[in-house]
Amino acid sequence: MKQLGDDAEALAANYLQSQGLSLLARNYRCRFGEIDLIMQQGSSIVFVEVRMRSQTRFGGAAASINVPKQQKLIRTAEHFLQQHGNQAPCRFDAVLLTGLNTNHIEWIQDAFSA
Repeated sequence: MKQLGDDAEALAANYLQSQGLSLLARNYRCRFGEIDLIMQQGSSIVFVEVRMRSQTRFGGAAASINVPKQQKLIRTAEHFLQQHGNQAPCRFDAVLLTGLNTNHIEWIQDAFSA
């Protein structure tokens, strides 16, 4: 399962890089949680949650980024910004991969806000 998640994150990182974003960090961890990808787009820092679901039952990949998960991501992002002394504008994006065929990538910019 971990390998599948790592593959999904690599696919998402490659996709976002092809869209002009730069990778700053992968699997950033602190006591509050983990952020899959931290990217930069222009002057903005983009915190990316990558979700893969084999099927769309139970709301699909997007539905799994619930309020408690969002709160963990926000606290982790705040920690990252404090550690790096960064005052850049930031946003939270989601990259959703649906189906076992991960050629379907959905990039949701500003998926939620802090």
